[in-house]
Amino acid sequence: MRAARLIKMVLLLQSRPSMTAAELARELEVSERTVARDVLSLSEAGVPVYADRGRAGGYRLVGGYRTRLTGLGRSEAEALFLSGVPSALREMGLADAASAARLKVSAALLPELRDAASGAAQRFHLDAPGWYHEPETPPLLPAVADAVWDDRRLSARYLRKGTEVARELEPYGLVLKAGVWYLAARPRDAASTGGAADAEEKASEQGRGLRVYRVDRFATVDTTGERFTRDETFDLPAFWAERAAQFTRSLLRAEVVLRLSREGVRQLPYVTDRVAAGEAVDRADPPDAEGRLTVTLAVESEEVAYAQLLGLGPECEVFAPAGLRERFAVAARRAAALYS
Repeated sequence: MRAARLIKMVLLLQSRPSMTAAELARELEVSERTVARDVLSLSEAGVPVYADRGRAGGYRLVGGYRTRLTGLGRSEAEALFLSGVPSALREMGLADAASAARLKVSAALLPELRDAASGAAQRFHLDAPGWYHEPETPPLLPAVADAVWDDRRLSARYLRKGTEVARELEPYGLVLKAGVWYLAARPRDAASTGGAADAEEKASEQGRGLRVYRVDRFATVDTTGERFTRDETFDLPAFWAERAAQFTRSLLRAEVVLRLSREGVRQLPYVTDRVAAGEAVDRADPPDAEGRLTVTLAVESEEVAYAQLLGLGPECEVFAPAGLRERFAVAARRAAALYS
C-alpha cells in the first residue's frame, strides 16, 4: 500500500511543476505529516525531491527527473477507456485504476502537453443517469463487472416476475442506460432458463442467444471460476442498439389515431417514443386544409398514451379509440372550467 502511494507521489510530482504538502495530502488521501515522511523516504531512495520553503513553497523533482514506472497495467488501461464516465467507474470499482492510469499518461507526456487531460475534462463530460432520478448503485455490480472483465461464468439468482430463478451465465458486457445497469449475457444452457423468457430476457437474433438482465435484479452472484470462450465477433453497441429497438417494439402493443398541428408534429417525438413518432408521421397522408396531419401512432397502452399526449394540449386531437377521446374531452372541459 505504501509503495503504491510513493509511486503515485512521484508520478504526481512528475506531471506538475510543483505541489504543496496540502495538495499532495489531498490527492493521496493522507495527512501532511505522512507526506513529509514519504518525501524523506523517496529522498533516501535516491529520488531527487526538493522542498521549496516559504508561503509559495512546495515539493518538486530536481533536474528533470523522470521515473520509468509509467507502464499501464491491464485494469488501468481498460479503465482509461471509460474515464469519460466517472460515475460508471465509481460504481464498477474502477475509479482508483482510472486515476492511476491518468497519472501515468500525464507523467509520460511532454511538459507542454500535460494540460491536455484537464483541458478535455473541463470541456466534455458525459452524465449518464436520467433526470429527476437519484441513481442507485446495484450492490452486486462490482462482482458482475469483474466477471465481465475476466470472462468468467456467473452462477446467479435473478428476480423474474417476483420469483427468484437460477441462472448460469456467460457475461459479455455491461450497459448503463439512463442510470440503470444492464448485463448482456448468454445462459449456459438455454433449456435451463425456466421456459419462455419474459420481454426483458428474450434473446435477439443478432446476439446469437444473448439475453439482457437488469443488474439490480440479481439477488446473488457467484463466479464459478471457469472461464468461457468469448465470441470475438460480438459487437456490444450493435447488440444493444438492436435489443433496445426490439424491446421498444415489444412494448408498443396498441394504436391511437391523432390529428396534429404543425407544432404537435414537432413536439410528438419529445412526448412519446421517438421511433414510433417518426414512423407515424412518415406513413401519414398529406396535411389537411388547416395544415393538420392525421397519424396512427403505436403506443404502449391507452393509459400511457393519455399521460404522454396530454402534454401536447390543443396541438393534438385524439380521434380513436373512442374511450381515449372521451378522456381527453373530459380533461379539456375541466381545464376550460379552471380558466373560465
